[in-house]
Amino acid sequence: MEIFEGRITSAGFDSGHRLVIGDWMKSPLGKFTNVMWARPDGSRVLLSPSIEHANYVSELYNFEEVKIVEMRIKRSRKGLDIRTEEMSVRMTWGASFAIPIWRPLWFISTIEAIFARLFFGTKTFGITRNGRREWYSVRSISRLLTAEAEMGGESLGNKGRFISTACFGFSEPPSIPTSIGLKTYIE
Repeated sequence: MEIFEGRITSAGFDSGHRLVIGDWMKSPLGKFTNVMWARPDGSRVLLSPSIEHANYVSELYNFEEVKIVEMRIKRSRKGLDIRTEEMSVRMTWGASFAIPIWRPLWFISTIEAIFARLFFGTKTFGITRNGRREWYSVRSISRLLTAEAEMGGESLGNKGRFISTACFGFSEPPSIPTSIGLKTYIE
């Protein structure tokens, strides 16, 4: 069982771009951040800090393009700022709705899955692209206060709901711009 502990922060933009940022403090690959980017035309891009990370993530999820990029990351208690050569992203979030205990995997894939689907339109359990089982064990949920992104110096627009799916993997992020503290279990 491989365990990733950190945060997934996601937002759609009125230009049609969608971003899902994985910011992992503990993982089998060490501490790292990656950006899953869905363009308005539906193509999916992975921005990753190394070939090792890119290979691992692209085996789990679907991308048409994978780019190895240098990332400069600034974290605060309620914010994340990422800079690459072609993209800059800044997201901040508000107070968290905390879930005080970690739940067993059977609970996440059954009972919790129902609530995640009803309230957030997401899945907490599924099968990855390469046939592995994956669980999302959510510990806190926060609405984004701000989400700003630029590509080549041009704004991607105002933050908004995911108006169409990103189709990276078995689950979509919540449609509302959100930052989620969690552990991901991959078997």
